[in-house]
Amino acid sequence: MIDIHTHLGRGAVKDEPVINENELLRRMDEFGVEKAVVLPRGCSPEGHFFHFTTDDVLKVYHRHPDRIIPFYKPDPRNGNNSPDTDFSWVLKEYKEAGCRGIGEITANLYIDDPRYKNLFYQCGKANLPVIFHLAVKIGGVYGAVDDIRLPRLEKILSEIPNTIFIGHAMGFWSEISSGVDEETRGGYPEGPVESPGRVPELLKKYLNLYGDLSAGSGFNAISRDPEYGYKFLEEFQDKLLFGTDICHVNQKVPIAPYLKNALSEGKISKTTFDKITKKNAERLLGL
Repeated sequence: MIDIHTHLGRGAVKDEPVINENELLRRMDEFGVEKAVVLPRGCSPEGHFFHFTTDDVLKVYHRHPDRIIPFYKPDPRNGNNSPDTDFSWVLKEYKEAGCRGIGEITANLYIDDPRYKNLFYQCGKANLPVIFHLAVKIGGVYGAVDDIRLPRLEKILSEIPNTIFIGHAMGFWSEISSGVDEETRGGYPEGPVESPGRVPELLKKYLNLYGDLSAGSGFNAISRDPEYGYKFLEEFQDKLLFGTDICHVNQKVPIAPYLKNALSEGKISKTTFDKITKKNAERLLGL
């Protein structure tokens, strides 16, 4: 298995100590994860006080090159806060250092802001997929922002077709159902998915959109209505990526046993399980 979304650092998240590399490796072994993407933390005004930079991630990667997959985290406001910033040289530098993708992108701007568009376009030119955290408002949160029904994300997908986007977080996964509203978007909606929402629609329509199943948001999306969830996993087996978003000590990770149980109980096929937990990541990251 390949985990598309983990973090390291120092300090605490929700009063829980952040895990170090030894604890991450232990939890990977516990889940049966062969390799894990480590995403830098902080590094922007909306981030945590204690940063874990791309260079920190690369140090861990060099100690465990067979287990760790490093990503680079730029901010679209880097370089004079301009929509004309040249990111190409730094993207090239970190790609050559071993980074396989970009993220987790968390700047609290609208996702179709010209500064975001500039960064996304250059990520595509560098052939680096982007994991984005989707939020529902400006201020008081972190993450790229969209309106209900994800019109701004669709604009980006359409206008920047050569960049691979990997959606993550509540603002993204709450839109698995058409029943989402302004009160439930950005949270963990409960109950049956009576009709598919914008996320399934956009996954079908755009070749450059994928889904990161990590965290409570991804797990909630596929487990709130198990019957629909299994169908969703089968239908989008080529567009989904297993992840945990593990970042603190003793964190519960229900998605790992959930997917394994779905396989053992015949709810999803072996082909689907293998694609979601490993092969899709290998393809997108060039492993």
